[in-house]
Amino acid sequence: MSTPQLSRVRVTRIAEEAVERARLRVVPRTRVRAPKVPFVMLVSAILLAGVVGLLLFNTTMQQNSFAESDLQAHADELRSEQQALQAEIDSLNDPQRIGEEANRLGMVMPVCPRFLDTATNKVTQACDEPATKLPIDAPAQARPESLIPERTVVKVKAKPTTKQTDTPQGGAAKAVGVGSHGVSSTN
Repeated sequence: MSTPQLSRVRVTRIAEEAVERARLRVVPRTRVRAPKVPFVMLVSAILLAGVVGLLLFNTTMQQNSFAESDLQAHADELRSEQQALQAEIDSLNDPQRIGEEANRLGMVMPVCPRFLDTATNKVTQACDEPATKLPIDAPAQARPESLIPERTVVKVKAKPTTKQTDTPQGGAAKAVGVGSHGVSSTN
């Protein structure tokens, strides 16, 4: 019977050792401080890189803005030049101007046009030549009566001016008179 008793003692001893190990005990406090300098340097470097990057980005955006405004002004100049050239082309293509230029060069407007028949390669017979040229100039347009103002004539009588007279002191006095326009004048 010694074996079960021995095993019982053994179990109790193991249990007591386990309880002894499981008890809480005060452990000396050990502080592990991480060095602050590397962390501060890392945060400072990130902050500095962010500020420099933002400054470079802002500078680039400003330069692009100036370049855009210069290009926009240049585009506006080119657009106005294109409009001026288009207006000049339109005035040069005006049929009235072309007709006047042809008339100045001695060309005449045909009254009876001739046609080429492409199937037979023959020109239609010319009709009688006109006695007078066709007018190229457009007729002058009359102004409506409502735009012609009525004439109003106003007659103003001229007042006689006084002449210079000698003063008793022997000098000439200045005469003041009214001219034909109603403005006083001095002599």
